[in-house]
Amino acid sequence: MAQAEARAAAEHKTIFLHFGASWCGWCKRLDAFLDRKDIKPVFEKYFLPVKLVVQEHPEKKTLENPGADELLKKLGGPGGLPYFAFLDAQGGLIVNSRRPSAPGGDGENIGYPGESVEIDWFIQMAKKAAPGMSDEDSKTIESALRSAKKSS
Repeated sequence: MAQAEARAAAEHKTIFLHFGASWCGWCKRLDAFLDRKDIKPVFEKYFLPVKLVVQEHPEKKTLENPGADELLKKLGGPGGLPYFAFLDAQGGLIVNSRRPSAPGGDGENIGYPGESVEIDWFIQMAKKAAPGMSDEDSKTIESALRSAKKSS
């Protein structure tokens, strides 16, 4: 994380930290979304994506990043995978993927933002984490998520 924090500070970006596992289909879907040629340049204009592997099955424990489970708990997880958080360049939490439910509640992890309320929360998170994000870039991400929802 120290390298990511230093890079985020140097590039004036917010860290998008996402936790996943090799067995997690929704994690793979998030990875594929972030790698899309229409999304990657827009997303990486504002965010430094960092993926940490957690919760692997015993035969794949070597894939896990040391300390990632503790960081996941510190940032409000678990609650299912993928789990993600936007962090400032010092590693401080800006917002995580737990969508607020009842007032005062912790909320539920949205995982991959595939449903309308999850997409809404993801976009709110992104705007909170990158207040300078243009409306056009926000709409690009939102439209891609909504069209992926329709095609699934």
